[in-house]
Amino acid sequence: MAPASTVVCFQLKQLIYFHLDNNLLKNALFFAERLSACDSRSSDVVYLLSLCHLRLGDNASAYEYSRPVAIKGAHLGCVYTFAQACLALEKHKEGTSALEKSRGLWLGKSNFGKHTEKKREPYPDASVIHCLLGKLYQGHGDQKKAISNFEEALKLNPFMWDAFTSLCDMGTKLNVPNIFKMNPEMEDVLRSPSDPSEGQAQSKDKDMTLSATLDHVRNRTSTRTGTSVDLSGTLDPFNNVSSRNVNGGLFQNFSMSQKLNESNPSLTNIPAAGGGGIGPEAMATPTGPSASIDASAFNRKDPSINPAYILEPPQAPPRKTRTIPGIGINMGMDAKSQRPIVKKAHGHRFPNEGQVEESAAVHGLRSYDVQPGPIKRSASGQPRQPSEEPGPGQQRRSARLLNHMRPASTKSSSSSITVGSNSSRELKKARPAISKIVRPNSTASTVGRQVSGNRKPVPVDSMDIDEKEPAPNRLLNYLAPTAMQSRLLEQDKDSTKQEEGLRWLLDLFKKLGSGYFALSQFQCKDSLETYRSLEKKQQDTPWVLAQMGRAYYEQAAYSEAEYYYKRIRHIAPTRYADMEIYSTILWHLKRETDLTYLAHVLIDASWQSPQAWCAIGNAWSLTRDHEQALRSFKRATQLNPKFAYAFTLQGHEHVANEEYDKALSSYRQGIAADPRHYNAWYGVGRVYEKQGQYDKAFASFTRASRINPTNAVLICCIGTVLEKQKQPRLALEKFTRATEIAPKSALTRFKKARALMALGDMDTALRELMILKDLAPDEAMVHFLLGRLYKSLREKGAAVRHFTIALNLDPKASQQIKEAIESLEDEDEDEESSMMA
Repeated sequence: MAPASTVVCFQLKQLIYFHLDNNLLKNALFFAERLSACDSRSSDVVYLLSLCHLRLGDNASAYEYSRPVAIKGAHLGCVYTFAQACLALEKHKEGTSALEKSRGLWLGKSNFGKHTEKKREPYPDASVIHCLLGKLYQGHGDQKKAISNFEEALKLNPFMWDAFTSLCDMGTKLNVPNIFKMNPEMEDVLRSPSDPSEGQAQSKDKDMTLSATLDHVRNRTSTRTGTSVDLSGTLDPFNNVSSRNVNGGLFQNFSMSQKLNESNPSLTNIPAAGGGGIGPEAMATPTGPSASIDASAFNRKDPSINPAYILEPPQAPPRKTRTIPGIGINMGMDAKSQRPIVKKAHGHRFPNEGQVEESAAVHGLRSYDVQPGPIKRSASGQPRQPSEEPGPGQQRRSARLLNHMRPASTKSSSSSITVGSNSSRELKKARPAISKIVRPNSTASTVGRQVSGNRKPVPVDSMDIDEKEPAPNRLLNYLAPTAMQSRLLEQDKDSTKQEEGLRWLLDLFKKLGSGYFALSQFQCKDSLETYRSLEKKQQDTPWVLAQMGRAYYEQAAYSEAEYYYKRIRHIAPTRYADMEIYSTILWHLKRETDLTYLAHVLIDASWQSPQAWCAIGNAWSLTRDHEQALRSFKRATQLNPKFAYAFTLQGHEHVANEEYDKALSSYRQGIAADPRHYNAWYGVGRVYEKQGQYDKAFASFTRASRINPTNAVLICCIGTVLEKQKQPRLALEKFTRATEIAPKSALTRFKKARALMALGDMDTALRELMILKDLAPDEAMVHFLLGRLYKSLREKGAAVRHFTIALNLDPKASQQIKEAIESLEDEDEDEESSMMA
């Protein structure tokens, strides 16, 4: 007969989660299909099946399986899986519709602090859903709703890093310190433990610590006094005996044993027969109230007993004193034990003088597994087993009983015999035995203490429990509440440490976020200062090094940027992210060998890396093989259709081949992939400038400059277009601003000097050119412009000298330079002819 389908489904679900957690995705999918065959209508089954497809990268199957349930908005897991598949398949509208319809399932839900090594939350909370909604709205083109959802995700959970980076990449103005700060959800998590099981585990650990403390006190006391102290029993004044049944096991229900012990404390001290075993034979012989039990029995812990009960003992009832007739000693007996109750067991009475109460536990043990038949009795009339008959060399049972009741003494007689292997046993709460063997004229101090020989009187003070309590008992009176207080203090300390750690993390993320936001706004200097404020360990991580290298790259400081990317290659040689920037840096530095080596290493490691194909394309471009470069960049865009930088590099190669229409198409694809990719806007402006469409070029350069206002090259391009539009003064303003942003840029100073010469400001132009000569002493155009300037100032010797230097530096431009030198001679001839006239 086949088992119930619910049992089979339960086992299959366990197998699926097991394989998902161990990243055995194909196995998980296999079991998910078996589960779907058993129960195809359950939303949980649909969720698991679609989740397995999503984890395997089969977004289309995940979309198809989860769609019927997700469009209804009835199961959060199916909706979330469906929305993720929609994001991958660019079906943004369907994903947003499903998430919005299921808003009641996730709104207000928070999983912060609920994910540990042993526990996970299967479904997302509100912050995760808001982040996914932001990505869907961003893909759909609704920037306003995307920003709103990203901001809401960060309000609920400031550690939603991709929501923060998405806002930065969109160019949103943010106040970073207000994002990375404590919120009410975090404070609630710190005030209360998020995982009850962890709290129980910690409680068990603390109980074990307390148990170790009690053992230490027990051992120390036994060492000092030579006595065996039962600390586990003294924690509870009503629990003076180990809860054992006839067969030697422990009570499985602690509440029952507690009630049995509380029913009559005077009869809970049950002696061990022979070697400490408890059975009906031992119970058949009544014992005095001063009998004790082996303390080692208490050391065996019952796992069913709640440790919290041990730590919080109930208050003992007030004791009443009474005087036992015939003995005359004030005994601290409990009030309950004074009520006489007559009990019969197997047709006979206890042979004690007076009536003694019998607890339910004793009655249960007495009536358990007792074989019928004749019972032999001792001389006092007490029943005994045949094995207990005194033989030759054996001691009578009454003598053994009296020796068992005898306290430990520093002086022991050679004739005194003790019962049991542990000679250090003694009675903590002793009461004089009431038995027929007591002589009428005997006193309480000598009754049942010695068998023969030394009958040294025992002081009455030794029997006074209330006045002289052992030191361990006085310690344990306040040890349990002290342990509770220490546990609370430890919890407070742990909560304080958790809060400190959380605040440290928030401060770290505040610095990382400030640096990333500054770089997204192209405030490169501020970004570098923020990253430098991090500790050295954080600075040496690949992500931070890449950000710092990118900051130098945006400032055109290629040598400094190269250092950081070399560091990344040393720390993380298998990292592909940002390697397209590193290859571009090497292209600008004309490091052909280094660039070729980088391209080969990356492509050998992975043929599926778009960054590796970009590096190969840059290597071909540096050797002026534009066709091979174009093939490489196209391969990169095929691997990642959202790789905006690869489209831009592809456009640059088309411009080099003077294929302007293809270049515009590539640039526009890059803009579609990332509207804030200013390099693509710059490329569009260059194409329009070469085509003579200066208005469109000006608009494109202006758009790029708005995205990156700190880029001096973009500002120079705007000035160049204005210069070609016959607006020299506006062009000079742009060149001046570019020079202020990048004072070490040779291009900006060259264009500024040329604009100054066009406006007739020769002295200012000469100062700029002298600075430029120091910045680029081997640049032929600088010396050529200086020659023209000196020619205008009619300094023929200086002009000829700089023209000659320019000719030596650039022999290809010899024709133009020779014409400039000849023009100097023509001017001299004109001057001579005018003077002759």
